[in-house]
Amino acid sequence: MVDYPGCFAWYELMTTDVGAAEAFYRHVVGWGVHDASTPDLPYRLFTAGKVRVCGLMHLPEEGRKMGATPRWTGYVGVNDVEVTVSRIRRLGGAVYVPPTNTNIGLISVVADPQRATFALVNGLKPVRQQPAESSKPGRVGWHELHSTDWEKMLAFYSEIFGWQKAEAEISHTDAYQLFSAGGLTIGGMCAKWPAQPIPFWLLYFNVEDIGAAVGRVKARGGQVFEGPLELPDGIGIALCADPQGAQFALQGKRSHDSKLGWSTEWKGFSSRGRLLAPKPRGPARSPDSEG
Repeated sequence: MVDYPGCFAWYELMTTDVGAAEAFYRHVVGWGVHDASTPDLPYRLFTAGKVRVCGLMHLPEEGRKMGATPRWTGYVGVNDVEVTVSRIRRLGGAVYVPPTNTNIGLISVVADPQRATFALVNGLKPVRQQPAESSKPGRVGWHELHSTDWEKMLAFYSEIFGWQKAEAEISHTDAYQLFSAGGLTIGGMCAKWPAQPIPFWLLYFNVEDIGAAVGRVKARGGQVFEGPLELPDGIGIALCADPQGAQFALQGKRSHDSKLGWSTEWKGFSSRGRLLAPKPRGPARSPDSEG
């Protein structure tokens, strides 16, 4: 039995340049790195202090031939991988990697009916972060589905994992729906932007200073597509990609001496559906974003 069924339990970056990705995330997020390779599989772990947060491995050549690109994948913990895979197939999802014993446990890589990729895991071998610790620096703090029809996908994930609609702490837009697993609000769902080719899951990494972290992304050859955007509670968010093209997001506090400009809106909503209109903060500034 998994400790928190239906919650995200592990995260993994598959990339075309492991060494470059390791250096990038060490600098941007502040992660440490631990070698967890086996004789058959080179594998590294990103750590926050002594806690193992996520894995890093090379994108297999067969995957690249099929069109796979560098990407982050979230693993949801389940009690029975094979039963969950059967349920996903029955509800119109896809199975890319059937249930397989790996270095991290019994896994399966799947997709929802709109082809947003995620994974399942049981018997996770790395010690996972507890959901209550998801707000700490260096942890994965939020999970966001960008979909062509989030209402249908919420019904799908509710059937698979038992996820439920969650209420926002403060007023939020109807274009963004929070969801909970086991009574804990762990993410949100929204319509994908037109520029995004397919639906996908976006992972948010916690940083102590959003402005400084965005600067490090740019300095290390990454891209900043949107943000930083300041939310009403003072948390800043930014949508980024690493030098190999894997998308991710950052969230953290804004330091008082930050020199960055700040966007007034992020496609009309925030990472947690909390933005309807930004609070006045003096003269308007030029957005600091790249497309």
